[in-house]
Amino acid sequence: MKRITLFVFIIALTINQFAQAQDPKARQILDAMSKKYQSMKAFRANFNQTLENTTSKAKENLEGEITVMGNKFRLKTEDQEIINNGNTIWTYIKSENEVNISENDPDDEAMTPNKIFTMYKKGYKSAYVEEAKEDGELCDVIELSPEDKNDPVFKVRLNISKKDKSLKSWKMFRNNGNRYTYTITDFTPNPNVDNNYFAFDKSKFKGVKVIDLR
Repeated sequence: MKRITLFVFIIALTINQFAQAQDPKARQILDAMSKKYQSMKAFRANFNQTLENTTSKAKENLEGEITVMGNKFRLKTEDQEIINNGNTIWTYIKSENEVNISENDPDDEAMTPNKIFTMYKKGYKSAYVEEAKEDGELCDVIELSPEDKNDPVFKVRLNISKKDKSLKSWKMFRNNGNRYTYTITDFTPNPNVDNNYFAFDKSKFKGVKVIDLR
């Protein structure tokens, strides 16, 4: 549960909070990236998450897929799914064949992956770092740091393609030594989805146990 919700948190962290003392060059690149994604009705992305800890030398990998349309999203990994239609959240745990239902809190930034591309506009400072290649593609590297000194995340580093302003990857640095790297492995703009995709269909999960927490 923690691993999948962490990706949602990161998406929120990379959409909805960056800004007052912005580096003009960094802001221009971030604005171009934001405009690109916000022009899409929906998108689907496959991703890899890597967790490394500098102290324990631990390393974990996770693959997943997320589909976003407006304030709705559906996030899938091997272990579970999180579905949010903007009002209700369904968290399906595959090993237990169990779904937990809760109300969506619009103020809970950890549950708003649709905000990943506007996060830089409030609460973070941005700075241009350098140009670097990722999988042979030249990227602008932008660093975000929280204005709140008590934030457990002290830095987020984004790699943005110079060619088309797409977000290639981002890395989150936490005070506890954990480093989370997210890499987009496949991206589909405007996939063929409708509102029904962002709701849990009990009939497709035989014998599922429903726990309503609302």
